[in-house]
Amino acid sequence: MGTDRVSARVDRTFEAYLFDLDGTVYLGDRLLPGAGELMAAIAAAGRRRAFVTNNSTRTRQMYADKLGRLGLEATADDIVTSGSLTAAWIRRHRPGAVCFVLGEEPLRRELGAAGLELSSDPARITLVVSSFDRGFDYAKLQIAFDALRGRPEVGFIATHPDPYCPLPDGRGQPDAAAVTAAVAACSGRTCQAVIGKPSATMVTTACQLMGVSLERTIVVGDRLATDIAGGLAAGAHTALVLTGDTSLADLAAAGPQSWPDHVLERIDALVPPLLALAGR
Repeated sequence: MGTDRVSARVDRTFEAYLFDLDGTVYLGDRLLPGAGELMAAIAAAGRRRAFVTNNSTRTRQMYADKLGRLGLEATADDIVTSGSLTAAWIRRHRPGAVCFVLGEEPLRRELGAAGLELSSDPARITLVVSSFDRGFDYAKLQIAFDALRGRPEVGFIATHPDPYCPLPDGRGQPDAAAVTAAVAACSGRTCQAVIGKPSATMVTTACQLMGVSLERTIVVGDRLATDIAGGLAAGAHTALVLTGDTSLADLAAAGPQSWPDHVLERIDALVPPLLALAGR
């Protein structure tokens, strides 16, 4: 796939727009070019939008607050995180679970707010939840090991599969997959469920919250392996924006089965048909 496949504009609108956050709408603490114009155009055209992220280091309200600081009005109900989705998954599939969380305080807060019990006592733990954790250490690994080793009744899940998290300076830091791999390596256990993107569940959940069909929704993100794969798995339309993790070379190497419906240099390539719909 070469530069000839990059769209300067997308000549149709969608009933709903589902956005990844970091690398798509903003990068670090900076709103990406065209993001504000696109959100305004969606509102003017009377279309729906929501945000989905694998990052579990913020609650939904924290993300809404950040978007507000960047000039984009949003509420917690507009956002689906891997943490909020994991809480819903546990309540449905492991009701009454006592969870040990290898993750940061916002994730523990999200699970606690959903009424889930948290513990660091291996004898009481019935579910180990692996996630992005900058406080991960040997002591936490020991607790997970003690809870899982020789106890097949104890579950083991991960909030999301990302191997690393990109940083604004072009570097990155180890993400949830590194923590999950450490637990799996010592315990001999396989993670039974990975909740976030590329699971179709995140996309279908967001569409349910908006009250829209997948067939009339477009998923916009910067990562092929999570954002675009999740949109494709759910049966939604997809657009890859080249402002974050994925380059055209990455796209070509991935092969046609992974290609999105649209490839955009900037997110505001989605704006013109929305303005036409709004009569502007």
